[in-house]
Amino acid sequence: MKRIIPALLLVALVTISCRSTYYAVWEKLGREKRDLLRGNVEKARNEQKEASEEFKDALTQLKELTKFDGGKLEKAYNQFKGQYDDCAARAEAVRGRIKKVEVVAGDLFAEWEAEMNSMQNESLRANSREKLRETKQKYEALHASMKKAEQSMEPVLVQFHDYVLYLKHNLNAQAIGSLKGEAANIELEIGKLLTEMNKSIAKADEFIKGME
Repeated sequence: MKRIIPALLLVALVTISCRSTYYAVWEKLGREKRDLLRGNVEKARNEQKEASEEFKDALTQLKELTKFDGGKLEKAYNQFKGQYDDCAARAEAVRGRIKKVEVVAGDLFAEWEAEMNSMQNESLRANSREKLRETKQKYEALHASMKKAEQSMEPVLVQFHDYVLYLKHNLNAQAIGSLKGEAANIELEIGKLLTEMNKSIAKADEFIKGME
């Protein structure tokens, strides 16, 4: 354990050092942490839009598969599996982008707090403190919505994964038929997913507008 702790501290220090360099480069290009946060929120929003489309396409592919009545069964299965793989990859991209938003937001608020406390003008400091409070409040609402949308993907991915494996092990017309009821069930889950995604996208648009 004694050896592990220094190692973890070293990783943390390297990570912080890399972020400091990253921010320094962007500052030289005229982009502050505020700009970077807005940019990452925009990218997270766009990833969520793409994820929504991927999941809708996967549902369509599953419905087509359950209507299968002949021909190349393996081809139909491969198309559905490919759609599932696309959903899984897009979900991972959404998770990654949200993590970037979290990191930049944390760094921005920490910097804002430190710089605000160094201000000598009480009136300006009070005004800055209120702006920080408002921005944090908006961010927390956005973050909660983004995480809820992120979490709504997992149940769908789990079910899609089960379908893919089930069909892989039982690639026949009878197996296809047994998934007809499942298509209706997962459609409800995808409906919930899309609702949460749309809420998160709307919150992102609102947050971005407020930072312009």
